[in-house]
Order: sequence, then C-alpha cells, then structure tokens
Amino acid sequence: MAEKEPVIILAAGDVCVNREDPDSIFAYVSPTIKGADIAFSQLETNYSERGAILPQARGPMRAHPRNASALKRAGFSIASFASNHLMDWGVDALLDTIDIMKQSGVSIIGAGKNIEEAREREIVDCKGSRIAFLAYNSILPMGYWAEADRPGCAPLRGWTLYEQIEHDQPGTPPRIHSFAHAGDKAAMIEDIGKAKTKADIVIISIHWGIHFREAEVAMYQKELGYAAIDAGADIIPGHHAHILKPIEVYKGKPIFYSLCNFAFDLPLPESFLYSQRWQELMKLNPSWTVDLRYKAYPFSADSRMSIMAKILISDKSVQKVSFLPILINEDSQPGFLTQKDKEFTNVVKYMEKITANQKIKTNYIVEGDEVIP
Repeated sequence: MAEKEPVIILAAGDVCVNREDPDSIFAYVSPTIKGADIAFSQLETNYSERGAILPQARGPMRAHPRNASALKRAGFSIASFASNHLMDWGVDALLDTIDIMKQSGVSIIGAGKNIEEAREREIVDCKGSRIAFLAYNSILPMGYWAEADRPGCAPLRGWTLYEQIEHDQPGTPPRIHSFAHAGDKAAMIEDIGKAKTKADIVIISIHWGIHFREAEVAMYQKELGYAAIDAGADIIPGHHAHILKPIEVYKGKPIFYSLCNFAFDLPLPESFLYSQRWQELMKLNPSWTVDLRYKAYPFSADSRMSIMAKILISDKSVQKVSFLPILINEDSQPGFLTQKDKEFTNVVKYMEKITANQKIKTNYIVEGDEVIP
C-alpha cells in the first residue's frame, strides 16, 4: 500500500498588499506557496474604500480592495485578521475586509462582528487529517478587541509592570514585567480544548511581542505560548514585530515568536522618513537608518530577513517543522533563499544569534534549503 503524501502547511508573517499590480509582490514566491496544501498569513491592513480613521489609530492602514484577491492567487487560503490595525478605519472597513477576503476565497480568523465570531476556529480536512486554526491579538489599541455586541479581534491582552530597581535613585531604568490577561488566557485555553475535540492538529496564530527590538521576547509571550501548548496547541506562528525573533521548542512543539514581515507595502513620503515620529521608531533598532533605496519597504535592515514556517502532517500528527529563509527586496517582494545564497547563511546566523541572546536552547539544523529548529 502506497504511503500517503503528507499535508504541507506554509505559514507566513505580516502581509499588506497595496500597489497598482498586486500580484507582483508575490512574483518570486507564489509557485512555492501554491505547492502547499494549506497556506496561512497574517493580514495587516484593511481592504475598503469606506470608514474614517479612529483617533486611537497610531498608523492607520487601509488599501484599495483590488489588492485583496492577490493573496488567494498567490496560494493563500487562510489569514488571521487579529491585527492592531483591523479597526484603524472603523467598523465599516473591518467588515468590508472580512467580506472581501472571504469572497476572494481566503478564510478569515481572529476577527468578526462580535467576540463569538472572532474566536471561531477554521477547520480544514486534508488528506485524512483535520487541522484547526485559531488567531488572537495582544497588540491592542483601545476598543480594537471584540465584545458580545462589538466587532473587533479575539484579544490576548497583556499587562505591564514597571519596577523601580533602585528606589532611592530617581530616573534610573526600571525592570519590566509583563503578564497575560487572565480572562483572555482562559478563553484561549477553552478555545484550544474545544478545537482538540474536533481536529487532530491545532495551530494558534498570535499577533504579539515587542516590535523592532532585536531578539527580545516579552515575559507574557512565554506565558501565553506555554499555556497554549499545555492546552493542546501543536504549533504557534507568531508575528507583528516586523523583525525576526527566536524559535523556542517547548515540550517538542515550536513557538515562532516572530516570522517577520512577508509581503508588506509601506511606501512613505521621503519627508516622513525624517519626521520626529518615524525617527522615534527608528531608535528601537540599531540597524535602522533611512535608506532611500527601500522607500517602498522602509523598515530596519534586519527586517529584510524573514522566514516562512513549513509544517508536514501525516497520520494525524505533526511529522516535521522547518522554516524557509527569505530575503525581502527594495520593492517589498519576498524571495526564498537556497543554501547557495550567502543571505541564506546570514538568516541562519541571525536566528542563532537572537536565540542565544534570549537564552533559548534551540539549535538550527540546515537540511537542503530548509532549516529545522
């Protein structure tokens, strides 16, 4: 009897397609994505022509609806919209985005017209295995999370405590502690438990972490990641930080603290790159300088390195998890790297460096053009 082909799942980080030729951003990666049975990404922008900017929106994200279907044409079938930008343009834009993505053939998780819908799982039957996807968000402007009678995302809020280390020394740096919101954590655990009764594999997407800061993983991320795996989650693809973060293998199951950006259009006026607001962000990362070659992708130099998680499932269990190294070019286009590319080694070494920095004991084993944590 012939052995069954494994289910291939690819998981990408943040996606924001906003250009005249939407398909062009995926030009170098779509053949690989289309080769997967299931491809997942994190949607970082609204697709709508309606709405008004909410006062608490720090960097309002909205793109023309013509861009939305590019994700499906590239091969993606599921996207989380549990984002810190989902309510930037109000309820109308949020609901438009969910509708247009579903119409294009991409299932949306982590967001909805109320909290029940935002916490709803997506289950995919594929080659004899049932895979459940859930999505949550820890990066939450006020009012962005869903409630019983309010649209928004599924929240995983965190609390921050600043402890003054030297009480008799005014102005000295504090020690920072962060903790998960007990109610949100309990809701996630409940959702995972319910999903485990319906599916063989549970994948939990979380929008979380400290953006732009090299390596740093917040305390609450470990608390939530461990809790999710203890509850039955099999893999956690994390995002939001716009930079790579370590991978931790907890009880044999991987937590990707940040996959970085994947396909992200952010063309900004040159004058804005020198504004006080943008310069304050740039202080978070020592590799970040204004490089006008990257006006369409004006992030830090190490934000040009990215990865895509690859998961193989057979016999209703995870058989292998790896990642595919990626380099993002001046036009925001991601491209997969091979061992022959010097940038491939740069990505692996960077992952080793930031993982050691956080005292996480993960080794990275190169196998062909993939890397196994």
